[in-house]
Amino acid sequence: MDLAVFGFVIAVVALVGGFVLEGGHAGALLQPTAALIVFGGTIGATVFSFPLSDLKQVPRLLRVGLFRTIPEPTDTIELIVSLADEARREGLLYLENRLGEIDDPFMRKGIQLVVDGTDPDLVRNILEAELYAIQERHQVGAGIFEAAGGYAPTMGIIGTVMGLVHVLSSIESPETLGPAIGMAFIATLYGVASANVFWLPLAAKLQNLSKKEMLLRQLMLEGIVSLQAGYNPILIRERLTAFLKPEARQEREERYEE
Repeated sequence: MDLAVFGFVIAVVALVGGFVLEGGHAGALLQPTAALIVFGGTIGATVFSFPLSDLKQVPRLLRVGLFRTIPEPTDTIELIVSLADEARREGLLYLENRLGEIDDPFMRKGIQLVVDGTDPDLVRNILEAELYAIQERHQVGAGIFEAAGGYAPTMGIIGTVMGLVHVLSSIESPETLGPAIGMAFIATLYGVASANVFWLPLAAKLQNLSKKEMLLRQLMLEGIVSLQAGYNPILIRERLTAFLKPEARQEREERYEE
């Protein structure tokens, strides 16, 4: 299970809980006007910064950032080794029978190119171009939330300044200055907190997922090229093991020793 939602809940509970333990009231943190200024301003500035074609991906990016996990590469290695073994015994054309079992579109595309008899150099070039395009899309997605994380604190400051302007216009009532100033600073709290609890962590999560996915795709690329070259399945497994984490390598070695 991914811990993104759990981490977000922990952050919010820690912030609100710390405020309450210091003697504050949780209800004092609720200020609709400040929320409208900060979140409305942040979303508006972000929409202004990106084309509609990129912004349409935001709902999907939210699901990816909050719930998606990248599978461990061990299963992918075993699949490639299995395909390589069948290709050596039955020929590359036989792999067309396995295409329906391959869920990953990048992997399926690579195997299809191999089955179609595409030149090995061209196979590598096509897959590397696909990798580049995937990475660029990932950067744009993370960039949307990074931009929102940059705008949010500034919007919070703008909201606070607007609140202070309102407070100072009513300075003839000193007894109301304290609560009014406190309410004005809620906007800064919303801006800084939303940036560091949601926007920027979500951007970092998307970047981390991108790195893991790119590593997995690179593993697939090397496996497909090795399979097409007719390498021994055992050698392919050893070559692809380089992509595993040290603990995963150790676990694999212990399993094969048994």
